[in-house]
Amino acid sequence: MEQIKISPKEFKSDQEVRWCAGCGDHAILTAVHKSMAELGLPKEKYVVVSGIGCSSRFPYYMNTYAMHSIHGRAAAISSGVKVANPDLDVWMVTGDGDCMAIGGNHFIHLVRRNIDLNVLLLNNQIYGLTKGQYSPTSFEGQITKTSPHGTIEPPFHPGELVIGAQGRFFARSIDTNVKLTTKIFTDSARFKGTSVVEVLQNCVIYNDKAHKVLTDKAHKEDRQLIIEHGKPMIFGKERNKGIVLDGLKLKTVTIGEDGITEKDILVHDAHSENPILHLMIAKMSQPEFPVAFGIIRAVKTDTYENKLMKQIELVKESSSIKSMKDLLYSGNTWQV
Repeated sequence: MEQIKISPKEFKSDQEVRWCAGCGDHAILTAVHKSMAELGLPKEKYVVVSGIGCSSRFPYYMNTYAMHSIHGRAAAISSGVKVANPDLDVWMVTGDGDCMAIGGNHFIHLVRRNIDLNVLLLNNQIYGLTKGQYSPTSFEGQITKTSPHGTIEPPFHPGELVIGAQGRFFARSIDTNVKLTTKIFTDSARFKGTSVVEVLQNCVIYNDKAHKVLTDKAHKEDRQLIIEHGKPMIFGKERNKGIVLDGLKLKTVTIGEDGITEKDILVHDAHSENPILHLMIAKMSQPEFPVAFGIIRAVKTDTYENKLMKQIELVKESSSIKSMKDLLYSGNTWQV
């Protein structure tokens, strides 16, 4: 489709944005507006679908086709929209609770089917809209309204869940980096297949500074690893730290120590069919490792809707029924 020139402002609706002041969703909304403008499609080609939650207020703030659906069912509705009209660019916006708790079953099967739509998974590690209960991504021991003595459940890792469900595209960003988030959204929209982008997002009311270990200005360059396909995995204020593969494990090293040179640093291959390294990169966490941001996995394959359309055409070609008359007069018929 031919691209058009369009301003990010044209994607803003006339509705008052009612997220709390300081909520990370504001920055993510800005990134979505910028990304859609960069993609250069008419507003009528976009459909934004959400479930229930703070993040799921997105449809009200989009000057596109949009639908605020029911809790946990955004994946099912988004799938139906895309399969019914493959020409539409479908964006599903969901939260860690909406997506991986009540919507978990729909989510993993959406990923497995590889329907060509974009999933923005906003992860604040809490239920914000319903006032601070622990979610599937809350860390073990986290004190919340529903775990006053600390949750005893191990959390989901979204990247691990996506890759385990045979996901072909997984990326991660953070609400404090609008430039990176915009780029990832744009790249994910251009990917043909289910693209899941986890955005680490802050809830200022019920889980403030959830990601402070990564956003602290004094240390963020040593704790964040921005990865790019085909480039060595180097990070740090001095750009002298990196990731190497030590046997079957990843390891953080310092360039210049113990004979380590830049040539020893692992080069990121987002396009590898083998998901093992992608899984290890997605699971890296503080304090042993920096957290990886960027496109972790992007492996091309045919999409669900393409395969469905091919199957329909094949069946039509081989079928003896070419019209309604053929159908009515097929099989056993009776003259009354």
